[in-house]
Amino acid sequence: MRLRIRENLLYFLLKLIKKFDKRQTELKYFNPDEVRNILVVSSTAIGDTLMATPAIRAIRERYPHAKIIAHFNVKNMELFENNPHIDGIIPYYGGWKKFFKTIREFRKHKFDVAVILHGNEPQATPMAYLGGARFIVKVPNTNRFRFLLSNSNKLYTWDDFTHGVEVRFKSAELIGCNIRDKRMVLPIQNGGENFVKIFLKQNNIDDKDIIIGFQVGASTVSRMWLPERFIELGKKLIQLDSKIKIIITGSPSEYSFCKKIAQGIGEGAVVSAGKIPLKYIPSLVKRFRVLVTGDTGIMHMAIALGTPIIGLFAVSDPNRSGAYYDLDKHFIIKKNRTCEPCISKKCKYPVCMESISVEEVYKVIIKFLNL
Repeated sequence: MRLRIRENLLYFLLKLIKKFDKRQTELKYFNPDEVRNILVVSSTAIGDTLMATPAIRAIRERYPHAKIIAHFNVKNMELFENNPHIDGIIPYYGGWKKFFKTIREFRKHKFDVAVILHGNEPQATPMAYLGGARFIVKVPNTNRFRFLLSNSNKLYTWDDFTHGVEVRFKSAELIGCNIRDKRMVLPIQNGGENFVKIFLKQNNIDDKDIIIGFQVGASTVSRMWLPERFIELGKKLIQLDSKIKIIITGSPSEYSFCKKIAQGIGEGAVVSAGKIPLKYIPSLVKRFRVLVTGDTGIMHMAIALGTPIIGLFAVSDPNRSGAYYDLDKHFIIKKNRTCEPCISKKCKYPVCMESISVEEVYKVIIKFLNL
């Protein structure tokens, strides 16, 4: 059992500080006309932040003249540097790293309100409070630091919402935003298309080829399809048509894993993991005819860019984290969990993902390609 000494000390310290805080921080005192500086927090994974972008757009539309600073994960914030709805980024370094430095950065901006769209606790809410924001909103608001929130009276849980995008919408609505557009925001960055064009040319892939993306990794083993099935699927596709090329995506740390799968498929399979900077990956994904993926960040990239996906789900729920719009463009293969209760992140072998056969994925791709 973890003692969580730092978290407990912080909790009792903030209880004391809050007791002597004379500011009126409840939402009934919130005045949109007085808002000049806004902090938006989405400090976790790529997919989480992409699902936050519609809410961030809504905040910008409601507060067109405010300065909006984002608190994004340092590992993926380069992907969002050109988001048109923010004015800057303060990086989140993970856990307790640079905790006090981040608070000092927050205080420089004199935030009137902080909107926590998705953040790691116990850091996110305390940092927003110690960073000086008078009003702080967050949904769900059930964790132990909710006494710092302006919306602490009415409780919301994840089960109160169908999709992750809707959870983030609720946080924006609490500060007076109207949701008119639910599409995610992921602009192509300058230099990306040229970089990808060179990469494809170096790997003998031209405009006449049919490019299919394989995202073989995932944040947890439980969300990964078996590598031997990706290999079998890749072989079948390349044998089907010589114009089909497979690009295997992943992070730089997954290069060796991706390379083994590419070697298993043989000629026609190319690894992009570690070869293309993260900020240019959208330019690559946009070139895919279809992406085969588990519940991953690159899946959300594809959805944002309008690239069709074949989503492979078992542990996670596609109704919560799959496509939220353009549902006619995407196809989900969902299997039941085989373990009850599901151990999710502790899973060492994805038994439930094994239920997804090569043949059923192959048939869906054929349908997508009209072959």
